[in-house]
Amino acid sequence: MNLDKSYLRSSIFKNSNVLITGGTGSIGLEITKALLYFKPKQIRLFSNDENGLFEAKTIFNKYPEVTYVFGDVRDVQSIENAIKDCDIIFHAAALKHVPFCEDNPYEAISTNVLGTQNMISSAIRYNIQKFVFISTDKAVNPISVLGATKLLGERLVMRASKLVSKPVFSIVRFGNVLGSRGSVISIFEKQVKEGTEITVTDPNMTRFIMLPYDAARLVLYATELAKPGEIFILKMKAVKIGDLAEASKEFFAKLYHKNQYNIKIKIIGSRPGEKIHEELMTETEASSSIETEYFYIVNPHPERIKSSKSLIRPSLHMRTYISSNAPLVSKQDIISLLSQLYYFNVKKCRRTRNFTLESHKRLINRK
Repeated sequence: MNLDKSYLRSSIFKNSNVLITGGTGSIGLEITKALLYFKPKQIRLFSNDENGLFEAKTIFNKYPEVTYVFGDVRDVQSIENAIKDCDIIFHAAALKHVPFCEDNPYEAISTNVLGTQNMISSAIRYNIQKFVFISTDKAVNPISVLGATKLLGERLVMRASKLVSKPVFSIVRFGNVLGSRGSVISIFEKQVKEGTEITVTDPNMTRFIMLPYDAARLVLYATELAKPGEIFILKMKAVKIGDLAEASKEFFAKLYHKNQYNIKIKIIGSRPGEKIHEELMTETEASSSIETEYFYIVNPHPERIKSSKSLIRPSLHMRTYISSNAPLVSKQDIISLLSQLYYFNVKKCRRTRNFTLESHKRLINRK
């Protein structure tokens, strides 16, 4: 993915104050790394994870512009303490694990829905310039508590975009980020390292995937482009879970000097709230979208429609954007992605070295 020209052109982040809720999560940390290239005045990592904030401080200790704010999106006062003088907000805070949300629906509602409304209200009150809601493919035709709460979060953001002209409210929606905390890759890695069985829910399941660095850069690029009420859907490839398990077994067995042939793959069946295939865009959304090099943009601004040559019509182009119909990543390409991930995964970096832009560039260039 070559975003260099577009990426380096951006200037909205220079000398700006940026707040990232859920700032100690995988995406929050990657967005922070990407932002540092633009020399913002301040990046505030907002989180209720005390240990996460401590670890983030060890990663970015060479960058005094990164600050650390303990708080919770459920608590309006802690939001307002963090939001003052901010220019841009990335709202990434959420409960993200399907089984946990299924078992604790009120907690998911409290954080993903009420917490989002708290952020929206404070952003309006403090005259923020841009507000970007980080969403997920699980919000499309949801069957899980997680998906339903993220869909409601999207709807709250869309409603706010119609009520006020400032902030510019927009949404970035994407699928799985490889190597994020609690991801299936982390589970496979642990199982191979320990020499136990690799557990797979359904080998025929498909999921959208993207590397953390690519996702973060596209989030920033979408923020630069965003007009009120637009939903940016990242173009992503997909993977079969069975292929991902096989590739992970081969890659991590080599990495940890294990005999891959002694490691079995056990099918355990899908969990409550899980889809066989994920969607990133509905048929209705497709009918009012345009396609660009890196995104599908839903509810595009009128001036963008006039300049676009590719208005998507479901009858002519696609009915939905679903992982079963997306380009599938081969087993060998999955291994290549895992190799790239190993060199710049947040969990690896924070245990081996402090973050610097120079080392980050070298890690990315290994792609």
